[in-house]
Amino acid sequence: MTVRVLLADDEELIRTGLRVIIDAEADLEVVGEAGDGVDALEMVRRLKPDVVLMDVRMPTVDGLEATERIVSTVADPPKILVVTTFDNDEYVYQALRAGADGFLLKRARPDRLLEAIRVVVRGDSLLFPAAIRDLATRHRGRPSALRRAGLTEREEQVLRLMATGRTNAEIAAELYVSAETVKTHVGNVLGKLRVRDRTQAVIAAYESGFV
Repeated sequence: MTVRVLLADDEELIRTGLRVIIDAEADLEVVGEAGDGVDALEMVRRLKPDVVLMDVRMPTVDGLEATERIVSTVADPPKILVVTTFDNDEYVYQALRAGADGFLLKRARPDRLLEAIRVVVRGDSLLFPAAIRDLATRHRGRPSALRRAGLTEREEQVLRLMATGRTNAEIAAELYVSAETVKTHVGNVLGKLRVRDRTQAVIAAYESGFV
């Protein structure tokens, strides 16, 4: 299956470079380019991409607001991968809390970009660099659903391993259970925390001091 990618960046040169890298892959395809958040939202609804590469700093409607609108208003929204210049940007952290699925620096190598797209589409592993962990730690003490979620001991183990970026298969190997069992535990964690995905769960874990 070909992964459909939408590029959202106000710099045409950046979009052109990303398109060349992505379209060279047999399993990836750029289906559209947006110059700001307004166009990104319209194209998400019309083109139904699997992944959006979202610049956070754009005119008119920025990447943060665009992410919030996509996650809250689009049925079955695409995965959103935030692409930015800064690795310690508080703005990026806000985008992740708003529902973005991962984070990548514009200076990342092409192979890292391609890996990131495949990772967020698969939903199997968490793209969560140390810089974002540091940002989340600054917000410890925020009210968190984690404290009242009632996670079981096994679910807490799974959440801690999720926070290290391990895949379901890696968690299964560590806990000596099947990947399907881990998938069930991950689903239970997301449900109890009332979060959209692994990224949101790990943010809650860091903010509450659980990890």
